[in-house]
This record gives sequence, C-alpha cells and structure tokens, in this order.
Amino acid sequence: MFRFSDRGSLLAGVVAFGLVLGAGAARATDDFAGIGRAATPAEVKAWDIDVRPDFKGLPKGSGNVEKGEQVWEAKCAVCHGTFGESNKIFSPLVGGVEKDDLKTGHVASLKRTDFPARTTLMKVATVSTLFDYIRRAMPWNAPKSLSDDEVYAVLAYLLNLSDVVPGDFVLDDQSIREVQKIMPNRNGMTWDHAMWPSAAFTGKPVAPDVKAEPCMKACKKEPELVSALPEHALASHGNLADQNRSFGPVRGQVTAASTEVVAVRPKGAVIADSNGCLGCHAPNAKLVGPSYVEVAGKYKGAGDAATKLFAKVRAGGEGVWGDMAMPPQEEIRDDDLKEVLAWILAGAPEK
Repeated sequence: MFRFSDRGSLLAGVVAFGLVLGAGAARATDDFAGIGRAATPAEVKAWDIDVRPDFKGLPKGSGNVEKGEQVWEAKCAVCHGTFGESNKIFSPLVGGVEKDDLKTGHVASLKRTDFPARTTLMKVATVSTLFDYIRRAMPWNAPKSLSDDEVYAVLAYLLNLSDVVPGDFVLDDQSIREVQKIMPNRNGMTWDHAMWPSAAFTGKPVAPDVKAEPCMKACKKEPELVSALPEHALASHGNLADQNRSFGPVRGQVTAASTEVVAVRPKGAVIADSNGCLGCHAPNAKLVGPSYVEVAGKYKGAGDAATKLFAKVRAGGEGVWGDMAMPPQEEIRDDDLKEVLAWILAGAPEK
C-alpha cells in the first residue's frame, strides 16, 4: 500500500508509519508499479523506536549514575544546568519532589499554593516517557546520537538527582520496571479512555476512547476551558498565550499578570519570544548562543547587516560563535524575521 520514493525522509516516515499500522507492503508492487519500492523491515524498525509505558519497545542496555553524570556534563548541562535546575534556556527538570511522594505516587508540591514551579520529574507519570524522549530527541543539537547505554545512564543520573534511585544505582531494561513502581507522580495520570488498553500495566481493563461524535447542532462557538492553572501560578512562566502557536487547535491560556508586561515590550522582542528565539539567545547574556548585544556589536556599522543576518538565520550554521549549531529558522515569516533583526541590531532594548 505504501512505498518509498526518492523524495526524502518525510515520505519515508509516512511509509514506515503505514507499515507499522499493518499496511500491506506486499501489495505495493501491484498497486503502484514503477513508483518507489516497499520498505524493508530494517527501515521500518529504524522508525518504530517508541517505548511504551508497558516497556514494549525498550532496548537492551544499562548505565549507572556515575556514567550518566559524565554524559550529562558533556552533552546536556549546557542547556539544562549541572543539576537539571536551569530555568534560563529550558524549564527545570528536577526539583519539587519529596521522599513521601515515592510512597504515595502523587507529588504533593503540585497542590501547594506556595510552590508554583512545575518540573519534569514532578509531572511525568511513566519512566518510559523520559527514556523515550531522551533517546529520540536529545541532545538538542544532535538528536538520536546517544547510545542506548548512554540513555540509560543519563536517565539514572536524573532519577538520582530527584532521590528516586541511590548514587550507585544501575538502570537497565530490567531494573527500570522497579523504578516505575516508585515514580513520584506515577498515580498522577488517568488511564480512562486509553488509546491502547493494557490490563497488564494498569491492573484493570481499559476501554479505548473511540466513540467521539461530531457536533451537528447547537454547537458551542468557543472552546470551553476545562483545565486551567491555579491563580497563584498564572504568571510563573510569563504569558502562555504568547508562547504557543497561533494556528491549529492548541492555544495557551492568557495570563493577565504577564499581559501588561508583554504589551510594553518592543515588537521584535515579542516576536522573538513567541518563536522560541529567547530560549537560546538572551539580550544581554550568552546562553546556548551569543547574546543579541554581542550580535549587534559584531555587525555594527555594516550597511548590509540586516541582509546578511537574514540569510544566516534562515540557513542556520555553526562555527561563528562556537561549536553549538543553530538549526535553520524556516518557519518564522519574512516580515516577522525582519522585525526581530531590526530589534537585535538596535541593541535588543527591552523597552
């Protein structure tokens, strides 16, 4: 049914996805003669790398906390901080977990009005989620470059930072199952309406949510907000509405406390923030990449500065400001990018 062509990885992904779902590769030759070829088992396997909460798909391997710290310092700390505490580039991964949470499976800090922070280890319910994400998406500048043993080691280090496992712990494809039993927020996720029922993992049968019916009359004109942050945490991460895409079904909640701050910022700063630029570049301090003040200084007096910067941002690259690569920025609109570059070349003023 699906076949590979020479068009690149996008079609390859569609092919693999179709085959994983049981599409008939054998029929491809008959139905689409002369177009591409059927995907091989090895090609399908390369795409089908997800690790589920019941640990299906988990690879063999192992890594200890000490090795994880070494890998972390070499490849992870630049963005996440030495102890997973960074709140400049990305939100903190570690913090907010107490010993009692390991017993209850519910992170008590999530209910505290005096603790608005939300770290990864506070929220995540399944340890497989952490393994899967690290394995497929990290490090940021070279995803999928970690070996399976390195993923086990890095995850062991993160778990140790949250006091989930001791400092001499070895995480492998067997011990990870025991870790799941003490994950701090393991009971913080509902299994009702799971898309793939797993009685073996949940201890009870789960009915899949496959009975949704489209509204045909008296439909609501606006979506109803059924989940919201508590009042005390609204502004802890700025205005969420400005940090989400402006199209499709996903919308960030408008937090009134931060809206007033955003309104007085220069347009270039707002656009840079909403497109994720400030995750790697700060106006006056080096983060993953150079500060915008440094960039403005480099191009000061150059008549074609805006044109050169436009081309560099669009194409991406590395080596000018160090070894950290900047990926091509192809999604931001031309007019928005020009607005951001004008703000940067003006010295990135905040007001």
